[in-house]
Amino acid sequence: MRLRSVLWLAMLAAGLAGPALAERIVVPAGRSDLQQAIDGAAEGDTIVLQAGEHRGPLRLPRRMVLEGEPGAVLRGSGVGSVVTLTAPDSVVRGLTIRDSGRDLEKMDSGVFIAKTAVRSVVEHNRIEGNLYGAYIHGADGAIVRRNEIVGIREGRMNEAGNGVSVWDAPGAQVLENDVRFGRDGIFSIASRKNVFSGNRLRDLRFAVHYMYTNEGEVSHNVSIGNAVGYAVMFSHRLIIRGNVSDGDRDRGFLFNFANGSQIAGNLVVGRLQPAERWTRAGQHDREAREHGMLDDRASTASATGMRIGPEKCVFIYNTNNNRFRDNWFEGCDIGIHFTAGSEGNELVGNAFVRNRNQVKYVGSRYLDWSKNGRGNYWSDNAAFDLNGDGIADTAYRPNDLVDRVLWTVPQAKVLANSPAVQVVRWAQTHFPALLPGGVIDSHPLIAPPTRPMAAEARQ
Repeated sequence: MRLRSVLWLAMLAAGLAGPALAERIVVPAGRSDLQQAIDGAAEGDTIVLQAGEHRGPLRLPRRMVLEGEPGAVLRGSGVGSVVTLTAPDSVVRGLTIRDSGRDLEKMDSGVFIAKTAVRSVVEHNRIEGNLYGAYIHGADGAIVRRNEIVGIREGRMNEAGNGVSVWDAPGAQVLENDVRFGRDGIFSIASRKNVFSGNRLRDLRFAVHYMYTNEGEVSHNVSIGNAVGYAVMFSHRLIIRGNVSDGDRDRGFLFNFANGSQIAGNLVVGRLQPAERWTRAGQHDREAREHGMLDDRASTASATGMRIGPEKCVFIYNTNNNRFRDNWFEGCDIGIHFTAGSEGNELVGNAFVRNRNQVKYVGSRYLDWSKNGRGNYWSDNAAFDLNGDGIADTAYRPNDLVDRVLWTVPQAKVLANSPAVQVVRWAQTHFPALLPGGVIDSHPLIAPPTRPMAAEARQ
């Protein structure tokens, strides 16, 4: 009995000697020494900002939680970042964060996550009116999720910051955010193994912009009314699946030197929409055209109160050894523009629906877009399936010699309906050896595959 009492006292003493429990420090609005309260907090403490306005900028020097009650607003000074995280496992949640500086070189942000702030989390905030929304600057494993990020609306789009920027932050994740206005929704450069998933991105230049970022995942995002939906450049071994591009003006997907990736189950849809849905339809047309992101047709459409998008569902440039499967490309001027020596790409099970031109291929090689007896669906393919196996009885060729002439000399369009041109097209139909290379689908599908989820269902 005495031994048990001694053991109990020893255990109690050990507990008293252990670390103190984390505290919850409540700060009323208007307090002028907020940074002092943070500096005086211990590791693991939670700083709770009550409803009302609080003044920044703030820096979290050690692991802690900065949390806002409903109605808590943290306002910066207009210089630098509003909140800077420097310690691992820091958390910022539940705040409205406003008024960062406007210096692009200094990366002024609503929330700046420094390289030392690994595994930090920024969640459930409204981050508005800042140059950058959240900037993950080298912080491995950081997470930005379920925030509403509203960027700068006035001025030139290219002089604004991004909703979320990721630089050299392996394993960082950007999840389920709503991003609107600014330059790019999510911009990643010189990173790897990142996940960008479930985000909704509107009124931007690029919804997702990938540069020198490998082995990552872009999945189940929705891009609405941007100049370009998903721009993947100099990035390899990616998984790009289940994304939606709805009414993006110029390109749904753009691939430039992007190799060895899986692109599956994505939806690109372009159609006419009322002008009031697109609040920035013509605001940045001139600068977008200067960067090759917008053509005169789209500019004219926006000026007349309607929008057409995109010009190209997919643009592939110097992009090799990728697998495009089960994607849906609908309502574009060009379904897929394929150029600059792109080789080894596999296109199977995709649907090309009601595009003005299904394929634009600039090259002289023969490319067969089918594999193991299965190709793609082409809405303009008037073919038969006499044996009922779901595969058309004849091959499909989206382009001919006349198309190549028209691409090279656009002025020749005035002769497109002339008898001579019709004779050439008839001859190519009956004598395929006349065709100068190009895309062929040897086993086109008679019926379209299942259409991926539309953007309307995600709104």
